[in-house]
Amino acid sequence: MAIEQSVDNVLEMPQRKLVVAKNDIDLSNNNQNDIFILMVQESAGSAGGRGGGSGNRKIDKVMAFSCSEGICDKYFESFDPEKIEQFEIPYSAVAMDIKLSSGRQLVVQGLVDPDFIKGYRELINNMKNQ
Repeated sequence: MAIEQSVDNVLEMPQRKLVVAKNDIDLSNNNQNDIFILMVQESAGSAGGRGGGSGNRKIDKVMAFSCSEGICDKYFESFDPEKIEQFEIPYSAVAMDIKLSSGRQLVVQGLVDPDFIKGYRELINNMKNQ
């Protein structure tokens, strides 16, 4: 059985990831937020960027956390390629400053986009109803 991971632990992992949030990520406060973390598959020859826009990002895991009152609960996780490929990849992701629950600053690749979050939540609801 997998060990339950906190959103802090996942964000601190060295694996490349794309983070999409409803609001700026500050886990040291009690604000409500939805955070999706798309883990980028590590593959040979993928060091660095996609020179000149060639190549692509392959996501091998998607996690979703809902944060409120200082607590973040994971409400979705999938390794299933058929489910993962339904998630739109945010190619407009940029370097984004976030704050962990400890107050420590971290820079991740991602974006704040309530519309992406709305689409992701609708997608998850549709998956649960299938």
